[in-house]
Amino acid sequence: MYKFGYVGIIGNTNAGKSTLLNAFVGMKIAIVSPKKQTTRDNVLGIMTKENFQLVFVDTPGLHRTKNKLDKYMMKNVRSATGGVDTILFVTDATKKLSSEELKTIERLSSEKPLIVGLSKVDLTNYDKVFPLIAELGKIKTIKAIVPFSSYKNRNLDTLIEEILKTLPESEEKNFEYEDDMVTDRSVRFLTAEIIREKALLGLNEELPHGVAVNIKGFDEEEKIVNIEVDIICEKDSHKSIIIGKGGSKIKEIASQARKDIEALLGKKVNLKVWVRVKKNWRQSESMIREIGYTDI
Repeated sequence: MYKFGYVGIIGNTNAGKSTLLNAFVGMKIAIVSPKKQTTRDNVLGIMTKENFQLVFVDTPGLHRTKNKLDKYMMKNVRSATGGVDTILFVTDATKKLSSEELKTIERLSSEKPLIVGLSKVDLTNYDKVFPLIAELGKIKTIKAIVPFSSYKNRNLDTLIEEILKTLPESEEKNFEYEDDMVTDRSVRFLTAEIIREKALLGLNEELPHGVAVNIKGFDEEEKIVNIEVDIICEKDSHKSIIIGKGGSKIKEIASQARKDIEALLGKKVNLKVWVRVKKNWRQSESMIREIGYTDI
């Protein structure tokens, strides 16, 4: 017997959704940083075993919209919840549940099978996690509540077991993707996301939300890949911060990104990075499309 299904990973910003997705598929396909709104686009992660295939949809974190990019991100969340078979709602176990989270969980669990994953339990203890479980237990439409740790690989198998319980069985193999696929995203997309991750990690708190990465050239040869990239920001003052004194910051971002891109591609990478100012690009639909966020 076989099982197949789409699973939407939903939750607040910085709840640990992308880290969980990477742990599920066994490689880095979604970028991770401690800053909010790291994920901007839906990313598919595909887990295939002998008798099941799960397609995880990593979504942007739930947040209030302030510009057209934010609205695009929230549109992706809505499309993901509507198009999946099961919802995995991830919430940070080190924090109290907000009223917005509880309302969202209650609403979504009445529409689709929903499992709540309490993330980062390696950073807290049972006395703090138990009240969260008790509060969530009042919502009778939740299928399961699973504390887990992506970093410690704790209870990830339990999450999978609970997800599989929500999916129907088929006598015929009903997988939609090849067994060796782990994501539907192109190498260009993953490359841009790696560079953006290094910028998120290397820049100060307020700047990264206005930073995007646009791949201008991607020439793959037998032994080397030549990549040309624009890092886009909204202000001249932001440009100087990204470049750094004597170009130190942009060199650091590029160096760290090159290592991860080489690991992804299995080849040497010649990475050229420029910084461009596009004022108020997050309010421009044409600019958002140019960068690669096409479904707005």
